Amino acid sequence: MRPASLFASSTVQAVTWMFFCCFSLTMIAALGRFAAQTGMHPAQTVFIRLFFALVLILPFAMRAGLNFKKTPQIKAHLLRSFVGICAMWLWFSSIAIIPITDQTALSFLAPIFTTMGAIIFLGEIVRMRRWLAILIGLFGAVVIVRPGFVELSTGHLLAVGSAMMMGMSMLLIKHLTAKDSPLMIVFLSHLFMTPASLIPALLVWQSFPLELYLVLAGFAPFAFFGHFALAKAYSLADASFIAALDYARLPFAALIGWLMFAEFSDIWTWIGASIIFGSAFYIVRREVQLARQRASARTGE
Repeated sequence: MRPASLFASSTVQAVTWMFFCCFSLTMIAALGRFAAQTGMHPAQTVFIRLFFALVLILPFAMRAGLNFKKTPQIKAHLLRSFVGICAMWLWFSSIAIIPITDQTALSFLAPIFTTMGAIIFLGEIVRMRRWLAILIGLFGAVVIVRPGFVELSTGHLLAVGSAMMMGMSMLLIKHLTAKDSPLMIVFLSHLFMTPASLIPALLVWQSFPLELYLVLAGFAPFAFFGHFALAKAYSLADASFIAALDYARLPFAALIGWLMFAEFSDIWTWIGASIIFGSAFYIVRREVQLARQRASARTGE
């Protein structure tokens, strides 16, 4: 196969896997919103999502022989789990209040908060262009929320808080991948988060028909397949290209929100999401360029 044909084939595969990822992540949001509309508290939803995912992950972890002794970063895993569960609580709380499209649009802030975290906690030096991209991204969030023009929604604030926690989680995952496999990271996070999420879930626990739990069991395959598809897409194309495809989550969210919940997003959500995405895409693309420059410098040495 010629190089050009190989590139085209890999690109098409990356696009296909990324669309599967976007659909899976949007379905998790849809299941969370569906659970909220039945009266289920977000804390209970978080536990159910983690429990079903852990049940699915356990056989793979056992087959790989994963355990605590195989990681030298147990404290970092605990910190990542704490940040991750906070992100989930905020995420499911927001999706219970605001439309899926709005929540998805604000989730694009996560890479921006990752960069801010690297500046604050890692002392990373950021030039003027990336600072400008951060400010533009935050302005995009203001466009969606529009304080002073429409009533400020608690759901939007929770969504921003969730994106902030996800940004910190991404930073910790980046640190953990230096010594641990993705399966180890996912396994330990669910192993820690599932029992921790049970405590607040028990405080608000309600009984629901068995059919609802069977529907929410869909959290497991969508979560597992969504993350697998994302990893597969990253293995086939550059991170900046994959980041561009992540924008497909918004039309998926708009379509599913309309079909399942009769939700209609306004033009300001799309404008704000485009602003946020553009700034986040620039930051990711710049990260890839800097990583290549550092790799070239090391090779030159």
